[in-house]
Amino acid sequence: MLTGLSLENIALIERLELTFEPGFTVLTGETGAGKSILLDALDALLGGAQGAAASRLLRRGCERGRIEASFRLTPPLLAWLAAQQLDAEDDDLLLSRDWRLLQGRLSSRHRLNGVVISRSQVLELRPLLLDLTVQGQSQQLARPGQQRRWLDRSAGEGHQGLLESARQTFTAWKAAAAALERAAAEQAAFERERLQQEQWLEDLEAAALDDPLERQRLQADQDRLAHGVRLQEGVTQLLGRLVEGAEAAPSVLDHLAACDHELQTMAGLDASVDGLRQACVAGLETLQDLARQLDRYGAALDSDPESLAGLQERMAQLKALERRHGLDLAALIARRDQLRQQLLPGGAAAALAALEQREIADRQQRDQAHSALSVSRAAAARRLEEQLMQALRPMGLAHVRFAVQLQAAPASEEGSDAVRFLFTANPGQPLAPLAEVASGGEMSRFLLALKTCLAAADPHVTLLFDEIDSGVSGRISGAMAALLKQLAATRQVFCVTHQPLVAAAADHHFKVSKQVQDGDTRTRVSQLRDTRARQAELAELAGGDSGEAHSYAASLLAPPRISV
Repeated sequence: MLTGLSLENIALIERLELTFEPGFTVLTGETGAGKSILLDALDALLGGAQGAAASRLLRRGCERGRIEASFRLTPPLLAWLAAQQLDAEDDDLLLSRDWRLLQGRLSSRHRLNGVVISRSQVLELRPLLLDLTVQGQSQQLARPGQQRRWLDRSAGEGHQGLLESARQTFTAWKAAAAALERAAAEQAAFERERLQQEQWLEDLEAAALDDPLERQRLQADQDRLAHGVRLQEGVTQLLGRLVEGAEAAPSVLDHLAACDHELQTMAGLDASVDGLRQACVAGLETLQDLARQLDRYGAALDSDPESLAGLQERMAQLKALERRHGLDLAALIARRDQLRQQLLPGGAAAALAALEQREIADRQQRDQAHSALSVSRAAAARRLEEQLMQALRPMGLAHVRFAVQLQAAPASEEGSDAVRFLFTANPGQPLAPLAEVASGGEMSRFLLALKTCLAAADPHVTLLFDEIDSGVSGRISGAMAALLKQLAATRQVFCVTHQPLVAAAADHHFKVSKQVQDGDTRTRVSQLRDTRARQAELAELAGGDSGEAHSYAASLLAPPRISV
């Protein structure tokens, strides 16, 4: 339920604060007063009014504008907030959109409970809040898939599960089909270049590639061989200082052995020195182990020029392979393994056959899900036909015929059905596409009847109608008013209207007027709370400030007589 609406610098409105209640609310006023501004504002708040439309919405001469609305929380809204990881505050949801004009560029930002959200999130949220039916909405009938979406909305919760299954299976099949198409194209290209692929595999096999880090290892070996003489000198010097001594001085090990002997003597005099002797012994053992490792390292050093040349030749071979194929060593090994598989007898064919089987299985699952969806749509179509004709006949369409035509269509995320609404309001005339044969008045009545049928599937959504009763006579507008009143018994309904019969049926009445002050035009919205004010406005709608108009307006507002 829409509980409040605040506008600042929007169209002809400088500042406006409105609160709303449950039931049936109408907005009336003379043409051009700005009645539709409120609906345009709600449309903009919920993701509409982009580009030039947004520029026209901002009040002339203003650099900032704002629309804010509050909605009563419902179970679907709470579920959406939880899915978006957004917090609910109190019992209301507060949605706003701010515009800013800076250096000729207009930008806007959406917020939900003070948190910035994206337009895509707003568009997801929109159908959970409002269902807006505006003048000219009959153009939607020509949009691809719109009639199918309306049919799906009328079909109930179980049908929505079938829709989701259809989407999931189509997505899975599409991925499998794309993988099969890519593999087939790659296989065809591979066959065209088979001789080259065989030559590549021969080169890679001849290279005997096994270690992805071979180049780094060879580089280390090359560095060691290239500096073998200097490394041997270092080993000799280190061993001399550790073991043999230098310049007639004792070696490090000799010094440590002398230290150990002295500590042993001291330990005989003072037992507490024994721990120090053990540390010395450990150091001596460590240095002896270091000397043994240096000796082994020196023995392993090889400065043989032939060994160095062999390493350099191998490194050059690996570098050449990497340049030729544009791949590093690890990728070359993977490429060799792939070529081995592809060039095996039947190897590529087996991989392609597996993808074909996957595509067939996914297509069968898709077709099963789409078939179940089509059956559900056919049942929903029969129900919608019956419901719509029951709603249309009291509105001056006693001979109306309506049918939902289902035809096979290429598979998509929405199933495999094309949906068309067929209509005739005249006896003896064949059914034809609704958008082609319905008059303006018939289309208004059809849209009201359709939204009435769809309302059962969206019990928490507020309905807004912009002059849905245009182009109809007084008697028919009375039937439309009764239908709107019936809808408002279980949900909140708004209607912009010029029909006194519709306005009189409302629970709440707002008048929209236009004022000129200091050369500036402004729109004013006031709620008509007493019978006298409502009677005056209904008289204006009925034809002006005449006695007959006032009498007619008074009769519309008079309580119904109860016969005894």
